[in-house]
Amino acid sequence: MTTVDPACRPSAPADTAVRPASRLAFAGIATGNLLVLLDTTILNVAVPDIQTSLRPGAAALPWTVDAYTVVFAGLLLAGGVFADRWGARRVYALALGLFAALSVACALAPGAGALIAGRALLGAAGAGLVPASLALLIHLYPDPARRTRAIGSWSAVAGLGAAAGPVLGGALVELGGWRLVFLVNPPLALGALLLARRLPAPPVRAARALDRPGLVLSTAGLGLLTFGLVEAGTEGWAAAVALLPLAAALACFAAVAVVERRAIAPVLPPALLALPRVRSAMVAAAVSCFAYFGGMYLLALWLQRTYDLTPLRAGLASLPLAFPVCVMPFFTGRLVARHGPRPVLLTGMTATVVAGVLLACAVGRPSLPLIVTAELALAAAGTLSIPGAAAAVAVAAPPEYAATSQGALNGIRQAGSALGVAVLGTLGSLSGAGYLLVGVGAVAVVLVAGARER
Repeated sequence: MTTVDPACRPSAPADTAVRPASRLAFAGIATGNLLVLLDTTILNVAVPDIQTSLRPGAAALPWTVDAYTVVFAGLLLAGGVFADRWGARRVYALALGLFAALSVACALAPGAGALIAGRALLGAAGAGLVPASLALLIHLYPDPARRTRAIGSWSAVAGLGAAAGPVLGGALVELGGWRLVFLVNPPLALGALLLARRLPAPPVRAARALDRPGLVLSTAGLGLLTFGLVEAGTEGWAAAVALLPLAAALACFAAVAVVERRAIAPVLPPALLALPRVRSAMVAAAVSCFAYFGGMYLLALWLQRTYDLTPLRAGLASLPLAFPVCVMPFFTGRLVARHGPRPVLLTGMTATVVAGVLLACAVGRPSLPLIVTAELALAAAGTLSIPGAAAAVAVAAPPEYAATSQGALNGIRQAGSALGVAVLGTLGSLSGAGYLLVGVGAVAVVLVAGARER
């Protein structure tokens, strides 16, 4: 890192002195987030082996994967609130310890029910890790320019987990079965826990009242929304098991809107939503996750059905889509620091439109270069918009809402991911998904372009 921001020059000697300690602290923060993203993808290719080993019912099998996502999405906002209230370092260390212990429990699960319960609890631990890790990162880098670059690096390390998940999971399944997949987590979690002892503790703002009704309703709403979207993707949009939780989620969100008007300290403070940068970042994050994770799921199914791939080869086939996530966020943080968040988010939304156009052309048996180009466009949308949105919120949100704002952002991201998988996964054709992405991406471009900078 040779470029020095003018505003940072007076403190350069001090920055240089603490850089080794900062790097170790950053490694502890980034490793925890890598674990969360790794577990969102590593088990996907192990589902056939789980089916052979545990013989779960047809309705239970998808929940060995999806229980993690549903609980994770539902508790993200709560995780941010508790990190701000109880201390980000304390919540982060507790979540890391739980993640290690629960991973061992999942590896030893005697049946599908125990595995689903373990995955759900892992999702709860992950919901504590993500907003707390970002709050720690924000406190570690108080200078906005250095912070945005650090968030880009943090996102790249997390992207490494998401990209490595299918490949590593496929290799472990072929080596010794699905149980090995969970034994990757404990060493990483314990290593991050040791490094977390070096982390500076952000100030705890316990004086803020806890909005229990808003917290319960928002958690229930996010969880029910994700549950309904997952069920819609597997059972169909007309199924009662999908429609009922979606309707209940809407009722919860409507109740939140009423309750929050009377709350002394709302769980999602109006001061956050009043910021144009925060609103546009949330739009961009939701749309990019809809496109990226929905597209990844659709392409994985399409490639396996077309070419009858083994688990390892199915993981390798996703590399054109997943590998850029390991590299590009390093540059995204620098782009946000230099040009501001809006141009970066607009470019990411434009990449979503380009990916949609390419997929719309994928009729019949399309050529492999067309598919790879579409994957790279989807990767560009994710690698620009997701870390760009995190950086935008980190800079724009007041310090006292650091973890709360990131919990809200990540909750919206997870809802976008679940919606993408549910919608794009049920379309059945690449061209249909392409037309939808063109429309969604174009709307997002207009909304992000119209947001005023402050």
